Amino acid sequence: MTSRVMAEFDLLLPYSVSEAVTLLASHGDKAAVLAGGTDLLVALKFDYAVENIISLAQVPGLDKLTYDPEGGLTIGARVTLVDILKSADVKEHYPALWQAAKVFATPQLRNTATVLGNILRASPAGDCSLALYALGGTLTLESASGRREVDLDDFWLSYGVTARKNDELAIALQVPAPQAGQKSAFRRMTRVTEDLSKLNAAVCLQMDGDKCLSARVAMGCVGPTLVRLPKVEKILRQAGITPDLLQEISDTVASEIAPIDDIRSSADYRLKVAGVLVKRVIMLALNGGNDQ
Repeated sequence: MTSRVMAEFDLLLPYSVSEAVTLLASHGDKAAVLAGGTDLLVALKFDYAVENIISLAQVPGLDKLTYDPEGGLTIGARVTLVDILKSADVKEHYPALWQAAKVFATPQLRNTATVLGNILRASPAGDCSLALYALGGTLTLESASGRREVDLDDFWLSYGVTARKNDELAIALQVPAPQAGQKSAFRRMTRVTEDLSKLNAAVCLQMDGDKCLSARVAMGCVGPTLVRLPKVEKILRQAGITPDLLQEISDTVASEIAPIDDIRSSADYRLKVAGVLVKRVIMLALNGGNDQ
């Protein structure tokens, strides 16, 4: 409970995507979009004030979570973490995302928080964002002038800043269909489960037997945005994964990250354990999501 009082705002309830983007075009940076609201409502109780809140509660179609073996996974703007956990398709084909959703905050927040909200928050500690970064995806943004697609690789610009423009509404995220031999996993480190991550890592490996054809390796809490680890990805590419290779990867990670001291951890600790975490998440992926 909190005794803080929100600043006054106008609550706007569009009934279609076109109506929502028209409102965004009219109000620009004087409006915020409400889907789950787990970040927005907290901010409104502190130092954030905005004249208009555009709620997506009445906009149809944005709560759809669909999977197609050829087209991949489509995550609508109002799809929650609980929706992810209830999906057998996500658990089977995108284990990194399912694992991230499973440890996300508390049951109450998982019932309300949206996947796209986690992406738009642009936090370097975002668990679902990190899992999706490793899996790859394309965000659909719509404005009054039309739609455009932005790859997640190009979406996070700096802390809390994204490629989304003020008049654009995030409609859905498209995650590619898994290829044969694809394995993924997510792990994080926290003080207690409900805390934000003090370090997290996710991988997506394209395997052919014991050989890794290609890899996407991502980390959070080690820079102003979520980061890919290109040196580690290069080591994995076309390589057989052996204990010696995993140790080389572990030793390499520290050269690709720039963590800071903050309330959850120290830079020195993150530098020392990051390589171990990446090695463990690779092993987790290879073991089909089962810890050894």
